[in-house]
Amino acid sequence: MPDREEKRWTCAEFEKELPELFERADGGKLSADPRFAEILRDCPQAAELVRDLEYIAETARMLMEPEGEVPSQDLWAKIEREIEITPKDDIVQ
Repeated sequence: MPDREEKRWTCAEFEKELPELFERADGGKLSADPRFAEILRDCPQAAELVRDLEYIAETARMLMEPEGEVPSQDLWAKIEREIEITPKDDIVQ
């Protein structure tokens, strides 16, 4: 019996299976998988949904990735020590 991705999908079946398919998709790019080219071509609504989900996933990944370097824990510890030993008279108000 062929794998579920190799069968002939209806639009409704494909949309119902999307969460599981995205979970297993390589790099979260279901649209790049040739096994789904036919269904995405034949079902514009499913293709639009896949594009939207891929955009959301990519945006979420970018938001989770830090920009540039993150300060080390040593730096935070040093800052905390400096704050603790700084006399209150030295703080500008």
